[in-house]
Amino acid sequence: MKSILSLSSVLLFVELCSGEWCYQSQLSCHDTCRGPSEWKNNFPNCGGQRQSPINIVTGKVKHDPKLTNFIFEGHEKLFNMSVENHGHSAYFSLPQSVRIRGGGLSGTYKAVQFHLHWGENGGQGSEHSVDGEQFPMELHIVHIKEKYDSLKEALNDSTGVAAFAFFFEVTSGQNKHLERVIDALGKVRYEGNSSEIEDFRLTDIIPQASKLSYYRYLGSLTTPDCDQAVVWTVFKQTLPISKKQLMSVDKQLLFGTGKPMTGIFRPVQNLNGRVVYTSVPAQGLCVLPNLITLFLCLFCVFGQQRCLN
Repeated sequence: MKSILSLSSVLLFVELCSGEWCYQSQLSCHDTCRGPSEWKNNFPNCGGQRQSPINIVTGKVKHDPKLTNFIFEGHEKLFNMSVENHGHSAYFSLPQSVRIRGGGLSGTYKAVQFHLHWGENGGQGSEHSVDGEQFPMELHIVHIKEKYDSLKEALNDSTGVAAFAFFFEVTSGQNKHLERVIDALGKVRYEGNSSEIEDFRLTDIIPQASKLSYYRYLGSLTTPDCDQAVVWTVFKQTLPISKKQLMSVDKQLLFGTGKPMTGIFRPVQNLNGRVVYTSVPAQGLCVLPNLITLFLCLFCVFGQQRCLN
């Protein structure tokens, strides 16, 4: 009787898990959860036409003069924030006093949370890629339009969410400010665990708004339900992280199943005709001043005049 009950329990567990989503890194020979390629079977939005992340092909992006500098509000102020292990990632809550505007957005958006995506054993783990290059880790900062009270409400608006994406790049020195974030991950090892970071500010980990150039496209959440309601801003400037820090990140957390939380990124999705824009004019235009200078000098020479006194 005991063995029958055990078998029934196992079958029930498999049945329940088969409807849950997971990352590719969580799949095993038993295949008891839905990997990224199957998300669309349980979550129809995941098979939509404006899915994220994407590969950004720099030779095909278009300059949009409306993509001006952002204005950050509250990023330099100290605040306390909680961090919680949600089973597939850890979310760092942000106060609504942290806001963004400008940058071609239709209005002001208030912050909700930030989280990270990483690979396995210090390998590539960003969600977005640039010209086919995947970065070691990616930071996402999630905002919603200020008129909405929750992320759930904002997802009913096709541009209700504004997400920032920053790539990390391995450097020789440690990122001291990032240490607090990594340490916090170690305090929420199991699903449902929560902790708090005191006296934190976003300017400790991201650059000032005036120093940022970026790509822009319309996309979705990168986890189920994959709601297509996100205005994505992918920044060109990378954030520093040491190899030691990167290697320690994927040893901090466990998935809800108890397996080490590694490889938490969704593969890139098809553009399906979408255009990716950039805030910076094509580099070729930057040579125009030099060409003008050359023509003026030639004019001076042929006019038997000296260009330099």
